[in-house]
Amino acid sequence: MSKRHSAKYKIDRRMGENIWGRPKSPANRREYGPGQHGQRRKGKLSDYGVQLRAKQKLKGYYGNISEKQFHKVYVEASRLKGDTSENLIGLLERRLDAIVYRSKFVPTVFAARQFVSHGHVKVNGKRVNVCSYLCKPGDVIEVREKSKQMALVLEAVQSNERDVPDYIDLDGNKLTATFNRVPAFSDVPYPVQMEPNLVVEFYSR
Repeated sequence: MSKRHSAKYKIDRRMGENIWGRPKSPANRREYGPGQHGQRRKGKLSDYGVQLRAKQKLKGYYGNISEKQFHKVYVEASRLKGDTSENLIGLLERRLDAIVYRSKFVPTVFAARQFVSHGHVKVNGKRVNVCSYLCKPGDVIEVREKSKQMALVLEAVQSNERDVPDYIDLDGNKLTATFNRVPAFSDVPYPVQMEPNLVVEFYSR
């Protein structure tokens, strides 16, 4: 699995929130952080601390992508016309691994990264194994024929844990998804409150 797979729930506990909305999350039972000092009373965060936490939460949600990659996404978002925080979310949601996760081809965003990197996904009929590949509106994302019977895929497709957002058209029988449009921040079904404006403030300090 992804190198982060075994540690994914530590992100939940560190944040004190169930950031993926999964019923198995330990944050549902223990709202304090991991480790021997996790239950210490937390002081009030500084403005920098609030911004850092917002950045860690958003970065963690997308499979805890590397800081270098995440900063690169921010730089690209700041170059585009319009609101940088909206552009940031749009770029993150255009990632191939994010669309695979949103389309319910796999149960978690960590599994989506592994699924893409192992070559189980095609975009417009061509195999793509780059998780950060940016899809465009109209792109058709599909599970390769020989991968459709994987237990991971069958489990995810049948799960009622989350819904497919309206900016993706899913054909559950063929396991194909069409990326209709780049979503606005308000369109993205985050289980917890995300604050991309604070992420922009963090990087623009």
